[in-house]
Amino acid sequence: MITGIVKAVCVSQKKGTEKQNVDRVHVKPRHGIVGDAHAGDWHRQVSLLSYDKVKAFNEKGANVDHGAFGENLVVEGIDFRRLPVGSLFLAGTAVLQMTQIGKECHSHCAIFKRMGACIMPHEGVFAQVDKEGDICVGDQMTVVLPKPDRPFSAAVVTVSDKAARGQRVDESGPAAKAVLETAGFQVVETLVVPDEPELLKTQLKRLADGRQVDLVVTSGGTGFSRRDLTPEATMAVSDRNAPGIAEYMRSRSMEITSRAMLSRGVSVIRKSTLIINLPGSPRAVEESLGFLLDSLPHGLEILRGTGGECARGKEDGSEGEGS
Repeated sequence: MITGIVKAVCVSQKKGTEKQNVDRVHVKPRHGIVGDAHAGDWHRQVSLLSYDKVKAFNEKGANVDHGAFGENLVVEGIDFRRLPVGSLFLAGTAVLQMTQIGKECHSHCAIFKRMGACIMPHEGVFAQVDKEGDICVGDQMTVVLPKPDRPFSAAVVTVSDKAARGQRVDESGPAAKAVLETAGFQVVETLVVPDEPELLKTQLKRLADGRQVDLVVTSGGTGFSRRDLTPEATMAVSDRNAPGIAEYMRSRSMEITSRAMLSRGVSVIRKSTLIINLPGSPRAVEESLGFLLDSLPHGLEILRGTGGECARGKEDGSEGEGS
């Protein structure tokens, strides 16, 4: 069992300011910490840092107080960075669920400018409130690791200049979300981005590394237009190629229309996340996901480490996929 002790409970009434230790807070689902500027119905309601990481940073000369990094909870004895997203934190009478590891630092804080480093972007984690309650300094925090058979998590990214500018309604993203949720996936995030490769790469990295979703599907940007660069951005962030998925989608789609041969979508793996490029139209999104849903869970189980490799019988002399 992993346990720790809450050393500080910090809030700030205004974003962009250092948080102050208030010793006790009340937390609510779909809101976060009552009285904190970062409260809201989103996945980063509560930020947490390891007391041991802060102590080590201060020994280098930082000399910062609790809350200086923008963290809400400082906990001794738990290395949050080593825990998987989906872990539960039981503290006081409340329950939090870890939703993201680290964050991108858009503008360097005063600590970074003074020390040349800041631990929050790399060591900090975020959580949402699952059960209302109070958390106080001195409370024990207990970690409950995610269940192996939990539903698969997914994120949907629509890549479209016009949709990002609000010039057309995104129908492909909601179509993908509906299909995935019907199949039992937990869609934790949907977003629309323009056809900008660097921005797409940033989001794919965040979803795979920070949010640790099992599956990311993109829609759009897979054609022949000069700005259709979704496959290139996807390949740039990949650790391993998984070409069979994209090849199968194209093959099945060509049974419907020969124009499917013009789709350049790819499928890759980054860490433990599978990323699949889908076409841009709602109908093609629904069809493409429909082709994959029978076999997709098996691959995701293997990525998660809860599924075994399958192999055909020895009677035909063939080798299994894991050989």
